[in-house]
Amino acid sequence: MHSDIRTEQQKNSDIQQPMNPEEVDPKQREEHKAELQEKGNKLTGNPGDRIDDSMSIEEKAKQVAVDAPDPTGDHIVVPTYFIVEGEDGEKEALHHVKDAEEISDVVRQARMDEDGNRKWW
Repeated sequence: MHSDIRTEQQKNSDIQQPMNPEEVDPKQREEHKAELQEKGNKLTGNPGDRIDDSMSIEEKAKQVAVDAPDPTGDHIVVPTYFIVEGEDGEKEALHHVKDAEEISDVVRQARMDEDGNRKWW
């Protein structure tokens, strides 16, 4: 399913987000790992969840909140921001926690028809 999402995303967007472990920036992965090892339980949140308003939309698109195996053995990658495009064509970075309700609203608007084409309601 991820490959279908990637293909559709590549067709419709010039901003690419990591969707699997191989696409996560190794530097970002090492920075998160080092901070977790150094500060451990003293952290109040995941290093990838931080909001930095000085970042460009392209930088936000590459920021990963979760890059870890889950209990089933699958390796999960969750972007910190979800990039959405408004009706006016303007792209916006929605934070996966802070903007969760707005992300849900966007997802509810998207539906696929029998041919796999996205239909917006």
